[in-house]
Amino acid sequence: MGSIHDPGELTELEQPSFDEFQRQTSLMTSCTLLWKELSDHINSLEQNLLKQSETLKRKIKTLDSETKASLDSLKKRELSIVDSVKIALNRVESNTKAAMRTLTDDIEENPDGEVDNGDGLLQHLKSSCLKMEAKEFWNSVTGKKKEIDLLREKIPAALSECVDPARFVMEAISEVFPVDKRGNEGGSDLAWACVLILESLIPVVVDPVIGKSRMLVTPSMKEQAKEIAETWKKSLEERGGIENVKTPDVHTFLQHLVTFGIVKKEDLEFYRKLVVASAWRKQMPKLAVSLGLGDQMPDMIEELISKGQQLDAVHFTYEVGLVDKFPPVPLLKSFLRDAKKAASSILDDPINTGRAAQLAARKEQSALRAVIKCIEEYKLEAEFSPENLKKRLEQLEKPKTEKRKPVVVPANKRTRASNGGPMPPAKAGRLTNAYVSSFPAPSPFVRSPSHTQYPTPVPGYPSPPPPMYGSRSPPTNPYAYSPEAAPPHLAGPYPGAPMNYPAYGGYGNGLAPAYQQAYYR
Repeated sequence: MGSIHDPGELTELEQPSFDEFQRQTSLMTSCTLLWKELSDHINSLEQNLLKQSETLKRKIKTLDSETKASLDSLKKRELSIVDSVKIALNRVESNTKAAMRTLTDDIEENPDGEVDNGDGLLQHLKSSCLKMEAKEFWNSVTGKKKEIDLLREKIPAALSECVDPARFVMEAISEVFPVDKRGNEGGSDLAWACVLILESLIPVVVDPVIGKSRMLVTPSMKEQAKEIAETWKKSLEERGGIENVKTPDVHTFLQHLVTFGIVKKEDLEFYRKLVVASAWRKQMPKLAVSLGLGDQMPDMIEELISKGQQLDAVHFTYEVGLVDKFPPVPLLKSFLRDAKKAASSILDDPINTGRAAQLAARKEQSALRAVIKCIEEYKLEAEFSPENLKKRLEQLEKPKTEKRKPVVVPANKRTRASNGGPMPPAKAGRLTNAYVSSFPAPSPFVRSPSHTQYPTPVPGYPSPPPPMYGSRSPPTNPYAYSPEAAPPHLAGPYPGAPMNYPAYGGYGNGLAPAYQQAYYR
């Protein structure tokens, strides 16, 4: 039998080799690396799970707050419906009483609707709103352009008397918006009245409880407002696009969108182009924010600056609070430099050499006034003193002031070149009953000292009736009659001295002829 080997005894075949040792070492290293990778992966998964969990918690919290806000809003809306019904009932009752008072008033005292004060104007506008007479209301507003501040104050109170203010306003402005229906008979631009009425409608249709987030406009009226907006857009294409449309029309369109709350997100780029094209309009920055263009304001401001409209850019920066990003003082100085360059280019223009100086001065004056007004409006005196600008403005206006000074005309400016006598008026020859000789005045006859003087003066002929352009002045050097000095064909026994023709009352005497007064009025 063979011998049994001791287990503790290593045979020659069982002895580990160096290669086996390296293999085992590399295997352990690989396992360690794999373990580390798995550990890192598990840790990253845990971190991602924690982050996602926190994100979900935040979203749930946000949803809870939004749900609560929505529930509160619904509750307010529910309460506002009751309040709105009460307000509507009270308004109907007050309107009924006002209508009865209007019907019982004596209309004959003021048949044309002319009013002299604010209360009278308000009553007249209220009367039109109570009767839903949009045409009469429109005529009343357009006829009071000089009292636009008073209209802005009174129109909201008058529109609140309407049964349906939104419908009433759309009917009132329908004559000129969305399309001017006056045709060839269209007169002055009435877009200012449309904007004024649309602005005045906002406080009337705003929910009294919730505010501007809810407009009290019926769905049918909102759809009609959308149709009006689409009609205006189509007419814009017919008029040649944004570049050729008038700024007041653009202002009316944008105000229409804001008033009725029919802004479309897909049309924001279109609104942006309209705002930039009419950026000089004072209300454009506010309208841009109301249209939802607040996020695009930085790009719009940079576009205005690149177009040389730095002054408009300043107004936009203050509206959206980007003064730190776009400091106003450098923009105003750049605007003045551009204005001076434009004035210099006008002076160098060979076409308008006659009016070049006047046009250049007017260009610079306009820029100076605008910058001074902007400095005063935004309180920039500490950063940009307007004193030097005002001095420059006075220098430019000084030649115009001196030119307007009245020229002192010397007495009897129009005189005859021959003897210095007064000249007749320039248009005296046009009168049928006036005779003015173009020959020099004859020298007066002088009595010969060898003849006997008349013992008593003979009364002259009665003066002829005054000509149509006024009476003549009293004679200063009447002709002295002498029979001996008279021409042969005039000699004879005259009953008295011939007619004394007085000198014509010229421009410098105290009694100006009636003809001159009528001519120079």
